[in-house]
Amino acid sequence: MRADPPLRPTPLSGFPEWLPEVRLVEGQWLDHIRRTFESYGFTPIETPAVEALDVLLKKGETAQEVYTLHRLQADRDDDSDARLGLRFDLTVPFARYTAQNFNDLVFPFKRYQIQRVWRGERPQAGRYREFVQCDIDVINVDRIPLHFDAEMPRIAHEILTGLRIGPFTIHLNNRKILEGFYAGLGLTDPPAAIRILDKLDKVGLDRVGNLLVEELGLKPDLVANCARLAGIRGTDASVVEEIRALGVEHPLLDEGLAELAVVLAALADLPRGSIVADLSIARGLDYYTGTVYEAKFVEFPDYGSICSGGRYENLAGSFIRRDLPGVGISIGLTRIFAKLVAEGRLPIGPKCPTQVLVAVPDAASFALAQRTGAALRARGIRTEVYHQPDKLQKQLRYALRKGIGHVWFPAADPGAGVGDGGAHQVKDLASAEQVVADPHTWLPPEPPETLATR
Repeated sequence: MRADPPLRPTPLSGFPEWLPEVRLVEGQWLDHIRRTFESYGFTPIETPAVEALDVLLKKGETAQEVYTLHRLQADRDDDSDARLGLRFDLTVPFARYTAQNFNDLVFPFKRYQIQRVWRGERPQAGRYREFVQCDIDVINVDRIPLHFDAEMPRIAHEILTGLRIGPFTIHLNNRKILEGFYAGLGLTDPPAAIRILDKLDKVGLDRVGNLLVEELGLKPDLVANCARLAGIRGTDASVVEEIRALGVEHPLLDEGLAELAVVLAALADLPRGSIVADLSIARGLDYYTGTVYEAKFVEFPDYGSICSGGRYENLAGSFIRRDLPGVGISIGLTRIFAKLVAEGRLPIGPKCPTQVLVAVPDAASFALAQRTGAALRARGIRTEVYHQPDKLQKQLRYALRKGIGHVWFPAADPGAGVGDGGAHQVKDLASAEQVVADPHTWLPPEPPETLATR
């Protein structure tokens, strides 16, 4: 009987995975992000990978991106799986979570969430079907202070700077400016114009102008006004006067301009040029109602946004009869990380987190090696005991291949106790220096930094 040929392992397009040495660096990034989130008072939550489809489809044009859930051997009498889909972001599940746990939360509720999401997009550079998002949001009852609109990009700036990803710019806008401007021009469907404007980075100004004519029937002079607004950039409140100089008036436009000025003033202490008011930023999801953000690499302007978010007035409130406005920002960890890996900008460390390998030269030494390893681990030193008695040369080669910096040689005398430090020796594989050491007092050197280079 002929055996079936083995399956050929091939990577799944749009589902990135990393070798151990790269995954370890990603873990350090996640630790840095968590520490920064928590330093501002945000608390962690997790939500299920799946949500009810009516929840996922409640806001925005996302139907074509949602993966639905079904079993290969589905029960004909049970269609519950058919009503579930994989989450496409973390904001909508967070809104549902807040409404569901409303009576147990303290408001303003400041949460962070670091989990995978899934989108049914065509994979390409910077776009994946599965990726990690790192979100923070603040939701409050009835009203949320504008202070939080400025705090979001400040936190993102601190995180991205700490990760040393290279130069970046956080672009911000206010959807009230866009809606008010378009309403002031006489457009009957400003949100539709915003959705078209959101395609500016992907298709260019000429194509956006054509879409405004084809889909909304705008006259050339109105298209020209929309283009002039989209071209405005600024780093301080002077951008407000530049917008007013276009001569369009509307109460919602005034409200948006006032909010934009407050946010820009609150961020004025950050390095000049790192925060830019950009009137082309729209954010396509319909649940955004005020301040919106998008961050981009300076060196890779055609690469997608690496951080995004904004204010929403009633996303959580759509699940409960309370006004629950919120504002949040999301760091696209996978998009940033993958780009730096591809560009060779990420210093890769060892293949494992182990700091010390305890050698086992013979069977009689195995128990002592285990006790030595336990003593080192008890002091917080990441220690691996070699798995079997073997030639020392083979054990040293194993440590070198995994990037373990030190090899520990337990007492030559099997009867010596762990506390008899004079019998133990440790070898630094980088310098080849070997010294007497005590597992109760010895300390390894600080590990090299493996965050991205500037």
